[in-house]
Amino acid sequence: MRLTHCTFVSYRLPLRQSWVSARGGFAVREGWLVRLVTDAGLFGYGDCAPLPQAGTESMDSAVACLSDWAAILPGLSLEVALGRITADAAGAPAACCGLETALLDLLAQQAGLPLARWLNPSSSAAVKVNAALGGLDGQMVERALAAVAEGYSVLKLKVGLAAGHEEIPLLHDLVRCLPADIALRLDANCAWSVREAEYFLDALTGLPVESVEDPLVNPDMAGWSRLQAKVLFPLAADESLRIMGTAAVFDQSPVRRVVLKPMVLGGLSAALALARRAREVGVGCVVTTTVDSAVGVAAALNLAAAVANDLAHGLATSAWLERDVGNFPRPAGGELRLVDCPGLGCIPSEENEHLEKIFIS
Repeated sequence: MRLTHCTFVSYRLPLRQSWVSARGGFAVREGWLVRLVTDAGLFGYGDCAPLPQAGTESMDSAVACLSDWAAILPGLSLEVALGRITADAAGAPAACCGLETALLDLLAQQAGLPLARWLNPSSSAAVKVNAALGGLDGQMVERALAAVAEGYSVLKLKVGLAAGHEEIPLLHDLVRCLPADIALRLDANCAWSVREAEYFLDALTGLPVESVEDPLVNPDMAGWSRLQAKVLFPLAADESLRIMGTAAVFDQSPVRRVVLKPMVLGGLSAALALARRAREVGVGCVVTTTVDSAVGVAAALNLAAAVANDLAHGLATSAWLERDVGNFPRPAGGELRLVDCPGLGCIPSEENEHLEKIFIS
C-alpha cells in the first residue's frame, strides 16, 4: 500500500480559561490536522500541535516540516514513510508526531486492528485518567469536588505558581474537603531550587500525594536523589526527562517515574520505546497530552492503552477547550475507554468550520 496524498489543515481552539504553569501559559491551542491518503482509499489522521514552552519546535518550523513531507510522502509505502519520519523526529517533534500518527492509523487499519492493539497485542481496553484541575485559585475546591463526583480518584494540580508558604495551606485546606481515598498529583513545572523543593516536600507530610512532577528548575541526578530520599511517593520527570536526558534517567538513576508526551517526543513510536525501556528498569510511566485537539488526545489514549499499566494518565484535557475538532468521548468513572474499531478510532471531517470529527463506534 502506497501513499497518494498528504494534506494538512490548520485549527485554532480557544481554552475556557488560560492554562497556567510555572513555565508560562496559553489561552489558545493552535496546530494542524494531518491527513494521509493511500492508493487503497484509506485515510489516516494525526495532530500536529506545537508547544515550544513544553519542548517542541515553533509553529513556523512545524509548518515548514509538514510542507516538506507533503512533497516527499506521495508514492512511498507506509513502511518506508514510517521509517523515514521516525528517523527525523528530533528536529520537529510535533510535526513528526502528527505525520507518524496518521501513518500508524493507516497501518492499524490495514491490519484490521485498533491502533493500541497494533502497538501492543496486550493493550488495555480502558485507561485510568487524572483530573486536570489547574492551579490553586479560588475555584480550586469547587473543581476538585466536581471531579470527585465524576469519578476521578487522582487530582492533578499545578504548583510553583506562588511561594511555597502560600500554596501549602491551600493544599491542606483542599484535602480537608476531599474523601480519604482521593490522591493529589502535583506538577511544579521546574519551579524550584533544591532548597525550595525541600521545603515544599517536607510540608506535604500527611497529605495524600501520589507524585510530584518536575520539582527542580535545574534538574540533575544529585539534586533529584536528594529530594527523592525525603519522600515515599515518586518524583516524576516530564520536562526534566528532556533536560537530564533519557540515557541518564534510565541508567541507575533515582528517577522513579517518567511522563511521556508524544507531541514532545516525536510520536507514539518514540514514546512507546521509552515506556518499554522504563519498564525494563522498573520506572513507572504516565502518558499525557499537551492540551491537544481531540485527534491528539485519541493518539495519546492509544499510546497509554499500549503502555498498559495501572497508573492514571494525563489525558482528560479536552474539557479545557472551549471548542474542539470533534466531540471526543468524555471520561466516565475516571477512565477513558478506547473505541473498538481499526486504526486511531476517529475520522475528522474538514467540511465543518471547526473540523468536526465523527468517532466510529
